[in-house]
Amino acid sequence: MSAQRSEAPRQTSDAVQTRGHGSAELVTERGRTRIAETVVAKIAAMAAREVQGIHALGAGMSRALGVVRERLIGGPGPATQGVAVEAGERQAAIDLDLIVEYGVAIPEVAAAVRRNVIEAVENMCGLEVTEVNIAVEDLHLPGEEVSPEQQEARVR
Repeated sequence: MSAQRSEAPRQTSDAVQTRGHGSAELVTERGRTRIAETVVAKIAAMAAREVQGIHALGAGMSRALGVVRERLIGGPGPATQGVAVEAGERQAAIDLDLIVEYGVAIPEVAAAVRRNVIEAVENMCGLEVTEVNIAVEDLHLPGEEVSPEQQEARVR
């Protein structure tokens, strides 16, 4: 047996175990499935964005850096912006930075985001979500968007 295999988590029936920093591993009688924290973060981000009243994820500086990165290298911005995940042996904790639309009831939107994220992560990953911490970092006001044409005109 190799040294690498001997360091693997002990096999138990339908258990999720830690496998190095940044991932969790589902161990069954038929094999192992490793789930990276980035996978959990992407699932959480998508589930949060599905909730009506969410304008975007991420806070001030991280959103600005994401826009700059997107313009420099092209393509979409980071899918996990505004999401931090800590995955353990059987559980995950998730932190979300949100920007909500003006006029929505923030406690109701936060509860809906929490429910949606927990359901998505638990169903897709098999991890128990112990907490979803939400920080409402900004409020999106109507008419606040600047079109790409207006942004280009400002930087010429």
